[in-house]
This record gives sequence, structure tokens and C-alpha cells, in this order.
Amino acid sequence: MVAFDALERQIVAALQLDPRCPWRKIAAVLGEAERTVARRGSQLLESGAVAVVGIRPKQAVVLVEMRCMPGTVRAAAHALSQRADTTFVYTTTGTGDCVAEILTEPARMGDVLSDELPSTLGLRDSTSYPVLRYFRTIRGWRPEILPADKAEALRSGLTQDSGVLVPRQDLSRQDNELVDALCADGRMSYEALGRRVGVSEATARRRSEWLLANNQVHLRAIVEPSSFGLGVEALLWIRASPQHVEHVGQSLAELHTVRYAVAIAGDYQIMADVTVEDMTSLYRFITDSEWAQSAAGVDVSILLDARKRGGRVMRSPS
Repeated sequence: MVAFDALERQIVAALQLDPRCPWRKIAAVLGEAERTVARRGSQLLESGAVAVVGIRPKQAVVLVEMRCMPGTVRAAAHALSQRADTTFVYTTTGTGDCVAEILTEPARMGDVLSDELPSTLGLRDSTSYPVLRYFRTIRGWRPEILPADKAEALRSGLTQDSGVLVPRQDLSRQDNELVDALCADGRMSYEALGRRVGVSEATARRRSEWLLANNQVHLRAIVEPSSFGLGVEALLWIRASPQHVEHVGQSLAELHTVRYAVAIAGDYQIMADVTVEDMTSLYRFITDSEWAQSAAGVDVSILLDARKRGGRVMRSPS
């Protein structure tokens, strides 16, 4: 993965704050020429180094930690990444070989966990952790790239995490098609959205903004943390007493190093995905952070490969 230069980092940080932000606004806030920002931003998107995509939220979310037969980990991760209901699929160190997040409907949870996942190639056994509450999703991750004033000028309310699992709403055929289009390309123009769905540009704008504002589709900019110089990514499996779960989760969500944090049901109470520069920084994060004082224990898994992020299948490792 090629590291971003200074301007590229700022452009990507702007897209994380508002995935549909016009190049003109980004350029004005950054104090750069619009032509330069548009060219560099378009190159990042066209190259695949950054992708703006959407996720259709579901009422039932579960983390699955899988243990595989020797030599089958990458095949199992690939099979999981091909599922439409997985948002991320990671291979890791530790007691589990592969971790995935699955979004589904409550009525399908039994079929997914009891029938579909056990047939995954190479699977030996697995543990499921239903998600109870989000403290931060990937769309809320904000590396410290931009000064506070510029970040505030670019921030969009459409990328703020509510923390709750979104109730399902019955959508019209056109709204469902708009959601599908935004999931494929979160920066698709309103004109193109209208042509795709068969409505006017004004209607496409109005309905898309409603869908985004009402949590029917979540947009995020997908990027490898290593492109920001964050060379170590780890999953923290945290134990905490019931009275400390909310405090620990909220404390984690305030840190720029935390990409994702959820309250879960099972042997652990919280799982967090963190990104830091190196192993020394990870050690400090675990042993010398305010949140750790309220944690009863932490198991750490180092991420080896991300086969899928934000619903997008990533390139195979070279």
C-alpha cells in the first residue's frame, strides 16, 4: 500500500467527514485550487485507494470469530467476503483465525449462524457475538489529519453514529434502487442517480437526502489505515463489569485511534478495532489509556489482512 502525501491525506480526511462533499468545498476549506483537489481526489477514487460506498443497515448485527483448519484461513476469509451480508472480514492472530461482521434480519439470524456459516470452507468452529450497541462504526473514524476548524467546516451530520441498531422501514422500489446505487457508489451524482432510477434530478436529490438522514443507508470512505502511516491494526476483546461497559465504550469512541467499537453479548462485553503507528504505540494504548482503568481484561488480536472493509472486497495481498 502506497502512503498518501500530505494533500491526499487531507482530501481523504475530508471525504471521511462528508463522503459526498463537493470538490469545490473541499478546496475552499483546505485553501487549495479546486482543479488540483478535483484531479487528485478523482485519481484516488479511480485507483481504488479510496472508495466511497454505502451500507444498508440491518436490525440484527453479529460478530463471528472463526477458527479454521490448517491451511484454509485465506479460503475461508475469501468465502466470507463474498457474502452480501458481511461488512468486514479480517484474518487475525490469536485464538480466532478470522473475524467478520454480519448484518442481517432477526428472522434470518438462526439460518445464518446454524446453517450457512457452518458450511464455510475450512471452518472448524466459531463463536458468535451479537452486537448490542455501537459506540463507533467505521464511518465515524477520524484520524488526526485536519485542524479542528477545518474538520468542523467539513463535518456532515450524515456521518455521525447514532449508536443504535436501525429499525427496518418498508421502502418503495425507487428508494430501494437509490439505496443500491449509493451502496455501489456513494458519490454518484444526483443526475446519474435520477437516470438510474427513472426520476428527475430534483427527486433523486430529495429522496437520497431523506434516505441518508433517516439511516436507510450509511456512507463511508473506505481506506487502508496504513495509507495514513498507521502500520498496526488490532482487535481488542474487552471484558468489563456491567456498570463500566458504557464508560469504557464511550471513552474508546472519543479516541482517534479507534475505528470501530461495539458492545457485544458473550464472554466479552466490548470489541474495538484500533489503528496505531507501531507495536510500541499499541502497547501504550492498552496499558496507559484512561479507558483501560475500567476494563477487567483485554485480549488482543493483530489484524493480518483485511479481505473486506465497509462492505467492499479489498484487493488480494501481493
